[in-house]
Amino acid sequence: MIRDVVKIDEALCNGCGLCVPGCHEGALQVIDGKARLISDLMCDGLGACIGQCPQNAITIEKREAEAYNETSVMEIMAGKGKNTVIAHLKHLKDHNETEFLREGVKYLRAHETELQFDLQEVINAVHQYHVSANEQTYHENEEAGCNGGCPGSRSKVINQKATLQPPASNSFNGALTLEMPLVQSELRQWPVQLHLVNPQASWFRGADLLVAADCSAYAAGNFHQNYLKGKSLVIACPKLDSNTEVYINKITGMIDHGGINTITVLIMEVPCCGGLLQMVKMAVSAARRKVPVKLMVMSVEGEMLKEEWQAT
Repeated sequence: MIRDVVKIDEALCNGCGLCVPGCHEGALQVIDGKARLISDLMCDGLGACIGQCPQNAITIEKREAEAYNETSVMEIMAGKGKNTVIAHLKHLKDHNETEFLREGVKYLRAHETELQFDLQEVINAVHQYHVSANEQTYHENEEAGCNGGCPGSRSKVINQKATLQPPASNSFNGALTLEMPLVQSELRQWPVQLHLVNPQASWFRGADLLVAADCSAYAAGNFHQNYLKGKSLVIACPKLDSNTEVYINKITGMIDHGGINTITVLIMEVPCCGGLLQMVKMAVSAARRKVPVKLMVMSVEGEMLKEEWQAT
């Protein structure tokens, strides 16, 4: 198959890092003073990073390529040094690409005598990142200004300030009008899209989780006050989103490691939306802990049609 892939001319690259925020997939990082494409898997070839490079060191090359092959990628990564290999393997963990991760480690073990670094150090670093350092690394990278992903996916706690104002009468051309009060946002964290969230993030610990279909917030004018208030949020679309198997694993992680208390699934009345409930049920079934699940079904006009606790 023909694929468009980012190509970096290391002779021109000065390591400024301006290209990194432009990579929405988090496939670019500055390592050892050079911009590196740490994962062909996540490169969409759209070239959002190109316009950010002042050295014109980034281009898109079109080449004949098979479906992603982790062994072939690791052959390239291993020659880039220990830091690049670690960044690549962590990147696979971030996207729950466990099979590719196993393939990469298998390659490194098979070629351990050829490596210019200690393989065990790599394995330890990646294992620690997986077990306990994931959330900490996100925040440390953000504070240091070297996060390898899109700024829109960086974790953040949102402390809402009271902005509600009482209604006030007003006049315009002699006619009496009413100033409507501002609506308070109840969003407590960022990001919210289920592909982007870290299951071990602090805002899931001991929280009530709202798993909402993408469309629900647009159908319900009172979404924040009636459904989101007091809850942590993730959103998804079972029909249009890709790789939804990851969703099951992430929700399972939120239950077992994040320690959420309850799950409310808010879906629309359309049949395809029921897939979101099924994914949550599969996650609950796979989890070691058991949590109660409530289903809420909304009409396209924003009316609540059903609200009931589910058997899990």
